[in-house]
Amino acid sequence: MIKKGRLVESRQVFDGRVVRLAVDRVVLPNDVEAEIEVVRHRGAAAVVPLDAQGNVHLVRQYRYAPDEWLLEVPAGKLDPGEPPQVCAAREVEEEVGQRVGTMVPMGFIWTTPGFTDEKIWLYLATDLAPVEASLEDDEVLTVERMPLERAVAMAQRGEIRDAKSICALLRAPHFR
Repeated sequence: MIKKGRLVESRQVFDGRVVRLAVDRVVLPNDVEAEIEVVRHRGAAAVVPLDAQGNVHLVRQYRYAPDEWLLEVPAGKLDPGEPPQVCAAREVEEEVGQRVGTMVPMGFIWTTPGFTDEKIWLYLATDLAPVEASLEDDEVLTVERMPLERAVAMAQRGEIRDAKSICALLRAPHFR
């Protein structure tokens, strides 16, 4: 069995709407004690919505932290106790105005495991039907449709720079 680290003490230093910051004292697998800052996150879901014509519905969204408009797959934070698949379907409806008929799980990713426990579940959504989109006040975005193959090529060339979107798009052809 592979040895893991062990928590000795945890001190919460920030508790916000999206993240909590803790400073953990741990014993690492090599028996060295260390103090590690950890951003705690309740998790998220991201989804590649693929219509019957083979087009993926992406969002071009303004992101304040990098101060850029990024092309992304629809995604959102999990509500407390919410299954990731429910979150993914909700985000497709809210952001791109499509109801999901079939949701295929594509695994998950750790976003930045060097300092956060954020896990994003990835899905491929098909059998889409139009519904009314309902953006939240802090969501500034437009919807862009394109063939899945073009979106995958954009991710491979570095034209899509959002990590969850790159991972989801590169996995989607395998699960299609």
